[in-house]
Amino acid sequence: MSAELDYYELLEVSRGVDDATLKSSYRKLAMKFHPDKNPGCAESEAKFKAISSAYACLSDPQKRAAYDQYGHAAFENGGMGGAGGMGGNPFNDLGDIFESIFGGFGGGGGRGQARRGADLRYDLEISLDEAFHGKSEQIEIDVSVQCEPCDGSGATPGTGTRRCNLCGGHGKVRAQQGFFMVERTCPTCHGRGEVIENPCRSCGGEGRVDQRQTLDVNIPSGVDTGTRIRLTGKGEAGPFGAPAGDLYIFVHVKRHSVFERDGTTLLTRAPITFTKAALGGEIELPGLDGTRHTITIPAGIQSGKQLRQRGAGMPVLQGRGRGDLVVEIQVETPTKLSAKQKELLRELQETETGDECPQSKGFFDRIKTVWEGLTD
Repeated sequence: MSAELDYYELLEVSRGVDDATLKSSYRKLAMKFHPDKNPGCAESEAKFKAISSAYACLSDPQKRAAYDQYGHAAFENGGMGGAGGMGGNPFNDLGDIFESIFGGFGGGGGRGQARRGADLRYDLEISLDEAFHGKSEQIEIDVSVQCEPCDGSGATPGTGTRRCNLCGGHGKVRAQQGFFMVERTCPTCHGRGEVIENPCRSCGGEGRVDQRQTLDVNIPSGVDTGTRIRLTGKGEAGPFGAPAGDLYIFVHVKRHSVFERDGTTLLTRAPITFTKAALGGEIELPGLDGTRHTITIPAGIQSGKQLRQRGAGMPVLQGRGRGDLVVEIQVETPTKLSAKQKELLRELQETETGDECPQSKGFFDRIKTVWEGLTD
């Protein structure tokens, strides 16, 4: 990026801009092009450095007056110490900008800003029947909770805190790293700005202790594998009385011996005899709702044909109605026949004309045509 770019154009302001508008525009651009928001992007890093230099100049009244009269020439050959010298340092504002972007380096935030406790995950396995009907489940988890003796403060009851000497009560410390002024959470007070003089013996000054808890979980009907149930405030307690995180229950539905599931649709494969397939009939299937579902088999049905029973599937989660039950027919060829059965089948075979099975007849007619073509 050329060093001769106009500072006002870089900051996207006019020459008569007031200080508040100048600062606002700079902060917006600094947030947009900061290297931490654009990792590995050399163009953004160069843009960030350029707008920082521009603001360092224009935010200082003396430098701005010189720049307005002479342009970049005012700072050549060491004039006025260069755009980066003599006050007007943009890094005086970077602490606020960084906190706007990241909430403070290290996740500590500013003084008095309590860190929320961590969210937790619990995997719960249920049966397909339980997913159909819904259920109430009790679970046990090991979780940190607010310390009762100190009421989460981390201090021995009756004692208090003092201002942190390292950060002066700000909760943050700054350090120069090359071109940047980096602001981080104070390592002594962890962002609180205060230090506990007499830590609570029960929690060691953390304001929380580990404990096994029993929780009631309501599993609604219609849940599926991957359904997430949120229990607000049942995660890890935050340090020093900060709000607790949330507990997320991830549901896993076990395989069923008869049914497979696709959303609200229940699927099953039903093998039937070839005589039932030829003559038609009925089969009964047990529904997850406890009722019997009668499936009518039309005469002449083929393997792979799917029959649908409306409203016999899974409930709609947090909604009304139910999906369908889909039965895929598999025609089974008998493998064990008595002498009498074989005799009857031979009699049937002798009466066949080929028209009974049009697909078979059509296939072998095509085969015959191919053979005739090869022998010509």
